[in-house]
Amino acid sequence: MGLALWLAAGIAAWLTARIIPAARSGWIGELLAAIAIAVILGLTATALDFGGWKEPDWRAGFFAFFGAFAAAGVFRLVTFLRRATLE
Repeated sequence: MGLALWLAAGIAAWLTARIIPAARSGWIGELLAAIAIAVILGLTATALDFGGWKEPDWRAGFFAFFGAFAAAGVFRLVTFLRRATLE
């Protein structure tokens, strides 16, 4: 259940980030970055002993959500800067 919460938090963060039109680019890379960071932060939350692999915890969910949201923003920033330097 904890893993499902982390994945849901990553997808929710990605969907929330898609509302913001600034520097929107390909959605696959942004989605993969958000999900990967959400899982990594979920595992980090498990190591810090809030939440867990099998038990959902609201703190781990928020941790994964906000980290995935930040990852989507960083992905957009890197993509934007890469495009700006090529032009």
